[in-house]
Amino acid sequence: MVRARSVVAPAPRSKQLVLAAGALVWREVGEELEVLLVHRPRYQDWSFPKGKLEKRESLRTCAVREVGEETGAQIVLGTPLDTARYPLEDGRRKEVRYWAAQELPANHPGLQARAACKPASPKEIDGVEWMGVRQARGWLSHPADRELLGQLVDLWEDSKLATRALVLVRHARAVKRSVWNRSRKRAVGEREPTRPLTEQGVERARAIVPVLAAYGVAQVVTSPWKRCLDTVAPYVQAAGLEAVLEEALTEQAHADDPEAVRALLEGLVEGVGEPVAVCLHRPSLSTVMEVVAEHAPSRLLRAVPDVDPWLKTGEVMVLHLARTARGRVRTVAIEKQRPVLLESR
Repeated sequence: MVRARSVVAPAPRSKQLVLAAGALVWREVGEELEVLLVHRPRYQDWSFPKGKLEKRESLRTCAVREVGEETGAQIVLGTPLDTARYPLEDGRRKEVRYWAAQELPANHPGLQARAACKPASPKEIDGVEWMGVRQARGWLSHPADRELLGQLVDLWEDSKLATRALVLVRHARAVKRSVWNRSRKRAVGEREPTRPLTEQGVERARAIVPVLAAYGVAQVVTSPWKRCLDTVAPYVQAAGLEAVLEEALTEQAHADDPEAVRALLEGLVEGVGEPVAVCLHRPSLSTVMEVVAEHAPSRLLRAVPDVDPWLKTGEVMVLHLARTARGRVRTVAIEKQRPVLLESR
């Protein structure tokens, strides 16, 4: 008698891959670069703060939360760094996304828009130390961490580490024009500015909050049309900000004078100060992307759509801007993301 052999199907790829995120938190002390390291007693190693993704959490939110839990530092994400990949003892693989990051001041508005984090147990983290690059190289236990440190140092030496985020937000999904404009009580030109978000759009607007908080957005500039206002309203309210309304960003204003949008974006790119988010309509993205191309090398633009729609509804594009030694502003990294929907209330 031949017994049937049981066959165990391989786990889905999503279960074979463990996602995590962390950050290389840095500061300058005099002319020296320092980084923040943590000691894990379970592994008896020194490494950069990181941890696994939680349910309905983005990698960016995970990086901010894990650094807060393990070090107590509230950070703003800067330039994305390499992803570490390695096998686990149980046969799964782990991927850890890293960003360069700096501490936020205690009164920063972005902190109000973040969930509180619980400090890690001493059994998980029993040491947190700022170290100069040379000391950190000697203390880091893993070659991959030393490679990440080298990448950070390269950015610092090239004046590309100190960046400021310009976050482009296309408004979340709105009620269709054909549906909203069906009423004949008012002219189409009067109805269009009042077209609201759909229920899904409202949920997507909520999902944008932790993304803007992760990048330390301290100013929000938006079209005054309702679908844009409602997209950034959850973050504006959570952070205690007041949105800056720019008529030039409306669809009609862009159709009449696209150069006004260009001038506005150029001013935001060249500006100094805190990270800023700009909420836009799809038609104006053609002009916006022209400005982006003028400040970004071609290698970065290859990862960015070069045709309409550029961004889907509710999507976000983050430009990491750095000022060169000659005073010119250049984009050193571009991230494009669709915020993870949060659990329904």
